[in-house]
Amino acid sequence: MKILFIHQNFPGQFKHLAPALVERGHDVRCITLRVKEPGGWKGVKLYPYAIKRKPAQGLHPWMVDFETKMLRAEACYSVARQIRDAENYTPDVIVAHPGWGESMFLRDLWPTARIGLYGELYYTLKDTDTSFDPEFPKAHDDTESIRLRLKNINNMMHRQTVDLMISPTQFQASTFPEEYQDLISIIHDGIDTDVVRPNAKASFALDDDTVLTREDEVITFVNRNLEPYRGYHVFMRALPDLLKARPNAHVLIVGGDEVSYGAQPPKGTTWKQKYIDEVRGKIPTPNWERVHFLGKVPYDQFLSMLQISRAHVYLTYPFVLSWSLLEAMSIGAPIIASDTAPVAEVIKHGETGRLFPFFDGDRMVAEISTVLEDADMRAHMAQASRAMAVETYDLQNHCLPKQLDWIDSLYNMDPGALRS
Repeated sequence: MKILFIHQNFPGQFKHLAPALVERGHDVRCITLRVKEPGGWKGVKLYPYAIKRKPAQGLHPWMVDFETKMLRAEACYSVARQIRDAENYTPDVIVAHPGWGESMFLRDLWPTARIGLYGELYYTLKDTDTSFDPEFPKAHDDTESIRLRLKNINNMMHRQTVDLMISPTQFQASTFPEEYQDLISIIHDGIDTDVVRPNAKASFALDDDTVLTREDEVITFVNRNLEPYRGYHVFMRALPDLLKARPNAHVLIVGGDEVSYGAQPPKGTTWKQKYIDEVRGKIPTPNWERVHFLGKVPYDQFLSMLQISRAHVYLTYPFVLSWSLLEAMSIGAPIIASDTAPVAEVIKHGETGRLFPFFDGDRMVAEISTVLEDADMRAHMAQASRAMAVETYDLQNHCLPKQLDWIDSLYNMDPGALRS
């Protein structure tokens, strides 16, 4: 097959699938914003695209999001046309993450290609992140439904071109309207459970040369970036009581200072610093010295940290489920998590972890203490969560074979058979 991937930050969700297709002997290429020059990655031929126009000034605010996506789609289309004409190239299959709009016009260029899309999320007012957190109301709640409908123009445009879709979780698939559901296969990106596994001998060195092991009481909290969408504000506000309740615990916090999702922090600060400033005065210095902000850590260190964790805390709005939660499950870290829809899909209270209401910091502290006080409970949850990760989300035995079958299904379709 000739397979073309489209992803602004390739490989992203395709980091296992694309190399596996190369190993099968297929011609695999990608158009991406991530690189500046043509090159390669694990046998995938990379073509860069660049955005050459800035968004228009004075555009209606409801249309800014779509114009940004259209500019990317235009840039991607331009590079794709050059490849078609210069190399006489027509892909059999196009696999795209449509979230940034790049793949919007590729059907016009290659009408016979089968197009498969990664269905990450559809914007909706019901049971998702929108208006979930009352601390951060939308500026114009009365028009929020209009704004979201316009934000979905990109999804709607792709609905006209897609043949099949893939979505990593039931929750994420469920956000899409009924007319998408017959197209969606629910297949997770996959966790390499042979690599992401328990290690009784693991250790983790702090900057002051303190070395933590499984003999220490370690509480972990992980975000890509520390921000409200992943419950950083809830965790930080509970931190004074948590440190008081657990006088021997070290709290390890992983995450950057940028924004992955949602609104920007107040001007002149970061979400990380805003909530440090809010709680620091409530925490005595000896307790604060047991809090360790690690920033973004290399993957091997990240795994070592989870391997020594006695209580891994995870929160999220009703939104995309983080890989880090499933990695913590695969490692067997005892999990205390927010009772929100994407989490409840994998964490069963009392079995694979403990759940608490997202905004209830007191309950979170109580659940953490319950887990830390009960070694048998920790062992049971670790075994159950590891088993679920291996049985359901293992890369090599489950997810990757299903992804490859999904590619085969795309290739074997009559072009456009489901598109009408």
